[in-house]
Amino acid sequence: MELVERREGSARFLVPKAERIYDAPVFYNPVMALNRDVSVLVARVLRPKRVLDALSATGIRGIRYALESPAEEVWLNDISEEAYSLMKQNVGLNFGGELYEEGDRAYLWGEKLIVINRGDANRLMAENFRYFDFLDLDPFGSPMEFLDTALRSVRRRGVLAVTATDTGVLCGAYAKACLKNYLARPIRGELCHEAGLRILVGTVVRYAAKYDLGVEVLLAYYRDHYFRAFLRFKSGARKAEKSLSQLGYLWQEENGRFSYERTFLPERPNAYGPLWLGPLKDGAFMEALSKELENFEPAHKKTKPFLELLSKELDVPFHYDTHALARRNGLQAVKVSTVIERLEELGYSASRTHFSPTSVKTNAPFEAVISALREKR
Repeated sequence: MELVERREGSARFLVPKAERIYDAPVFYNPVMALNRDVSVLVARVLRPKRVLDALSATGIRGIRYALESPAEEVWLNDISEEAYSLMKQNVGLNFGGELYEEGDRAYLWGEKLIVINRGDANRLMAENFRYFDFLDLDPFGSPMEFLDTALRSVRRRGVLAVTATDTGVLCGAYAKACLKNYLARPIRGELCHEAGLRILVGTVVRYAAKYDLGVEVLLAYYRDHYFRAFLRFKSGARKAEKSLSQLGYLWQEENGRFSYERTFLPERPNAYGPLWLGPLKDGAFMEALSKELENFEPAHKKTKPFLELLSKELDVPFHYDTHALARRNGLQAVKVSTVIERLEELGYSASRTHFSPTSVKTNAPFEAVISALREKR
């Protein structure tokens, strides 16, 4: 395969030359540079010792962990022979030195240990029980086929970074597939992206509870074509039970009014979920992330403004899309900034949200939001 050199963050790396990224024999998506920027920042704040990038492809994510974070031991893995060959080239390009190969595995000893493995991700994770402090699961599509082994491979107080790119499934376009893969009923419409993210987190919470693991959401977000969550585990049955108590269901009426309830089973019809109704970020962690960002040069130009938006976003379940509300209630659309200003004048908290540029996060009741849309000045 013909290769071309790219740069991202501190890394140089080779990728297959192809007209479309999906035609390449080894997958690389430059749009995901923002995803990798945030991941590296998270690793710099958490300072994990052992890191696994379970589905590495070109190896760029794992290489950036090794170059740009304090991790002492970084594992790269892919089942593809072509990816394995390319990962070895890219590690050599960035670190030099001589690789020691043993079967389908190569090692580079130096300031850090880098392990390059060719094999099935589930098998690798199963063979490394409770070994990794930070496990990155970034598949093409759903992470569900890897989730059980990932939960056994990460340490009991470790962190799982998980991505889902099957947004059509989680956002309700393929409701039966969501029921099959996530055991949840998705919603369509303006709440679909937040509900999809909360279904993903809620599914991890349910799976983790089997192993007496509670879940703390450090940061979870939606961007472009994917969902991403950084989840820290807490060991113990009571911690698992506490996390399960944050699961529940969502309802939405025709006029846009939504409601949600933390419960094991829905007591009303037409419920969406189960899904996570707890926080989507940790305040102290976000402060640390923002501070680390001051000493970090992102590879993607939108990384910094995106993290700033996440930091300022009000952390309450669900949001109101001003355009959808206006359409549903026969009203004139109003600028988001105007709605926020009017709600704050009424004594409520309100902010923009990364889920939609036309939406508002607020603790105000539905009637107050409608009033803010109706108000003439």
